[in-house]
Amino acid sequence: MAQRKIDVFDTTLRDGEQVPGASLNRDEKLHVAHQLASLGVDIIEAGFAASSPGDFAAVKMIAESVKGPVITALARAVESDIEAVAEAVKPAERPRIHMVLGTSKQHLDHKFRKSEDDILKMGVDAVKFARNLCPEIEYSTEDASRSDFDYLCRTLEAVIDAGASVVNIPDTVGYAVPEQWGELIRRIIETVPNIHKAKVSVHCHNDLGMATANSLAAIKAGAQQVECTMNGIGERAGNASLEEIVMAVKMRGEFYGAYTDIDTRQIYPTSVLVRERMHMPVQANKAIVGANAFSHSSGIHQDGVLKNRENYEIMTPEDVGIEQNEIILTARSGRHALRHRLELVGYTFSDEKREEFDHIYARFLNVADRKKEVLDTDLHDIMKGETVEVPEQYHLVDFQAVAG
Repeated sequence: MAQRKIDVFDTTLRDGEQVPGASLNRDEKLHVAHQLASLGVDIIEAGFAASSPGDFAAVKMIAESVKGPVITALARAVESDIEAVAEAVKPAERPRIHMVLGTSKQHLDHKFRKSEDDILKMGVDAVKFARNLCPEIEYSTEDASRSDFDYLCRTLEAVIDAGASVVNIPDTVGYAVPEQWGELIRRIIETVPNIHKAKVSVHCHNDLGMATANSLAAIKAGAQQVECTMNGIGERAGNASLEEIVMAVKMRGEFYGAYTDIDTRQIYPTSVLVRERMHMPVQANKAIVGANAFSHSSGIHQDGVLKNRENYEIMTPEDVGIEQNEIILTARSGRHALRHRLELVGYTFSDEKREEFDHIYARFLNVADRKKEVLDTDLHDIMKGETVEVPEQYHLVDFQAVAG
């Protein structure tokens, strides 16, 4: 089966930066943007140009300096926002205006307080206005997952006729589930008569923990662009995670019939840069980039990995830019793992020294039962027969009991 190229639209610098406490200054934004270009993303959404003079300046600086990806910024469907984006991205090699306007009854009734026809006209007029300022226009139908299907299709057809080159179908509030979402994208592609004139994109949020799954379901259904962030950061529970989508497509490309142009070896360095600059650490068991993603502490797993890493790893740490997997020595580690780590720090045991190694292993378990993790320094002490000091975690100062 021929594989389709999926464009990766990174919105770390726009949607990701909307997380409280994660905002960046101009130099930090530029640093991250250059790294995203090294990662190989197709589109960088550099900010919300009309939101502040500082954000406008940051978007413009990125447009002037970062080569390779399309550079875009978000606008509401109003002329002042569109003009701000057009001016900010004008220096880019490949500029794009990205505008958003809601299509759900919830938004029409309670946000805009306008009719379907009024909002449709507003969107069409905005696209026509933007086309005079920039050759590439992306139109997002905000809250698409809760929108009436017929109205959604009518909107998409109208904005494509008006000049939109990309139409984005967002699950703005994380309401979608993969089976329904994939079916929605498939029906849109089958129903909208001029859909072939634009790329179909999706933008999924993680409120129910399904942003990545929904994005992949959309790719399977025919979407050509996916919007995501590094480490899955973003509004509320976050966005679809770039690294998860990219590695799922890489590992299961035959199933999805798709590929990306991401240099996966740049995933981990990019993840580290984003978490450091945005002060947003990732959980240890985060897929792909978490501290434990390629670590093994179970004795059974350690033994299997040391015999053949594919026993318990479907991808290598090097695939995503991590130097190596990690064998964590704990009370659950077996002899194979201990022997491996001892060899790494300079101790070897022949088959004739099996009894000696058994004594070492017993001493190791004694230490491991008292410590959560046995470090290389502890191994040296164990080999010397010295007592391994376990730092005091708690010290009982006083204890009182009252009963009645």
